[in-house]
Amino acid sequence: MTQNNPGKPEPAHLFSPLKIRDVTFRNRIGVSPMCEYSSADGFANDWHFVHLGSRAVGGAAMVMTEASAVLPEGRISPQDLGIWKDDHIPALARIFRFIDEQGAVPGMQLAHAGRKASTAAPWDGGGAVDESQGGWRPVFAPSAMAFLPALQTPEPLDEAGIASIVQAFAAAARRAREAGASIIEIHAAHGYLLHEFLSPLSNTRNDRYGGSCENRTRMLREVVQAVRGVWPAGLPLLVRISATDWMQGGWTIQDSVCLAKQLQPLGVDLIDCSSGGAVPNATIPVGPGFQVPFAEQVRKQAGIATAAVGMITAPEQADHIVRTGQADMVFLARELLRDPYWPLRAADLLRQNGAWPKQYLRAKRG
Repeated sequence: MTQNNPGKPEPAHLFSPLKIRDVTFRNRIGVSPMCEYSSADGFANDWHFVHLGSRAVGGAAMVMTEASAVLPEGRISPQDLGIWKDDHIPALARIFRFIDEQGAVPGMQLAHAGRKASTAAPWDGGGAVDESQGGWRPVFAPSAMAFLPALQTPEPLDEAGIASIVQAFAAAARRAREAGASIIEIHAAHGYLLHEFLSPLSNTRNDRYGGSCENRTRMLREVVQAVRGVWPAGLPLLVRISATDWMQGGWTIQDSVCLAKQLQPLGVDLIDCSSGGAVPNATIPVGPGFQVPFAEQVRKQAGIATAAVGMITAPEQADHIVRTGQADMVFLARELLRDPYWPLRAADLLRQNGAWPKQYLRAKRG
């Protein structure tokens, strides 16, 4: 591509490499965490190997696991992936090695479901799962408020409980690195535990973990510090947030900008900007790229790299997001479920160099 001004570098585009710390991504496309509800006791299996591995073969720059529970009671469902014990490491290591061999960067999202824990898989209705069916109690949260009347009322965490979960995140990060992950993303979105502490809609505490924005962000900051304390300095640390609750009196985009400014000095390199999930009755104006403005606002006002997510489907749309500086990366989910090889197709359409595996070159369009 010819530059109009030889003295000025070409703007970044969807297939520009991106370096964060010591890690270089071959393009700006990431595989967003997608729950598969296909584990037994938290273990990865052949489904995860094929699901994640095929998207590395498909040309994505980063392939991240689904939300992986740092404690067994932190799973969304009994079928969630886990990283709460060393026994989980070998199966993950096999997957991460394959991802790395395909030229993609393997990552892991660490999560605790909080008051949304112990629910059934979506195809089984998503309701509460009691102990006789493999569920568990208690479900921990900042405050004793159920997400839905049909779900369990959570037990508020005391400070000792908060500290134990903070350490569980750090231990999970250590295991993820031992398995071969080169990226960690802390899940603080979608109404799960860390987001529950952030949002005034779910956090009504009056101690140092509730009330002011400074207090409500405390647990996430402690998790970030604990994880960064065990995570190698040369490897990126990401945080996924819900940039807004879409509700009056809830978490706002202005809060998100403030949070990003707090997290960057603690060693966070990129904010993954999603939205919603704190309460079930929010009105969300879903549409193509509807969350992209949040990534742009956080990027420009907090001075930190961001990823845009949500109904990004067309290569031209994704390329435009990067070219116009709205985000540094785009993370795709449903579109990559529909087509694991979307990055290769996008590269052809945009006349860029895609990471075609040699085994598939005979299928590449000229």
